Amino acid sequence: MTARRQLPTLLFFYHYASLALAAVLGTRYKFSMLDKKCTGDLDWEDLRYFAALARHRSLSATARALRVNHATVSRRVAHLEALLGRALFESRAEGYMLTADGRAVLEEAKVMDSAALSVLRRLDASAELSGLVRLTAGRSLAEGFLIDRLDGLHRRHPGIDLELIGDVRLLSLARREADIALRFGHPKGSELAARRVGTIYFGLYVAANLRSEPDMMTRLPLVGFDRNGDSIAEAEWLEQHFPGRRFSFRANSQIAQAAATRAGFGIALLPRYLADNDRKLAEIDCDAPMLERELWLLIRPDLTKVPRVRAVADYLVEIFRRERQHFAGHSHAAGREPMEVQPAEEEEEAPEA
Repeated sequence: MTARRQLPTLLFFYHYASLALAAVLGTRYKFSMLDKKCTGDLDWEDLRYFAALARHRSLSATARALRVNHATVSRRVAHLEALLGRALFESRAEGYMLTADGRAVLEEAKVMDSAALSVLRRLDASAELSGLVRLTAGRSLAEGFLIDRLDGLHRRHPGIDLELIGDVRLLSLARREADIALRFGHPKGSELAARRVGTIYFGLYVAANLRSEPDMMTRLPLVGFDRNGDSIAEAEWLEQHFPGRRFSFRANSQIAQAAATRAGFGIALLPRYLADNDRKLAEIDCDAPMLERELWLLIRPDLTKVPRVRAVADYLVEIFRRERQHFAGHSHAAGREPMEVQPAEEEEEAPEA
């Protein structure tokens, strides 16, 4: 079904859902102005922004998730609060927290949101190899590896429009913030179609002109993640093997870390796909076993049979199979594995891996 044919269905649903919520709110709160304003002015978009702010708890994070500016989020929520005559949030140091009225409205909005997602999933059943597919991956993997290898997908399926979201946040597949995700670690916690597509191997690197420096391993400072990334595997590995070592440069992007290492800031733990072919970087020996991280491809189960989404997923599996030597420096025999439904954990915010 084309986007032009989908639009009337969605507009009808949103109009109906808005009227339904207005009726629910009228019953629950008995607002004096509800009959005059809610049935005509209640806007589904206001509710969508409200629900997103409740989930992300900050204007900036909500704006990034919805791809708008923070003033738009604030305006939408303020319009809803004015319409309902109730404060839905309290602004605190830890972020925007729902009031009691806000929690009640969110329960009703969740029902509408779920129904809207159900409608959109039905529309996803088109057999056409065309339309938008949203893929999310860590920024370094997206910019340092994937983009250069996606041209074949465009040649093979010119009708597919790909949106690649290289972001520090783990977007929600269940809420349609993305269709496909590439994530590190064995998935657990909720049901998504999951497939391990490869292993990312790491090495220790310095600027090539520092490789022959005496006592390099004990003298040079480190390059690593900022303090918000202390819980990710790379940061934990460095802390374990270089306890108490000074960090001369920190960044939440491994592309930035590689650039700082080239500039001579110190020793960095970097994925081999990012550093092995860089002539300005030199790998250094380490007695400790190097970090390895499994890479998993995740899809909502209802999207595994949508042709355009499946085509992108299959192409990604093909890329990682073809490039496994690029990741590891050596190849491991791997046959094609079926897509299996396994538990997969989703989080709202996380540092980039």
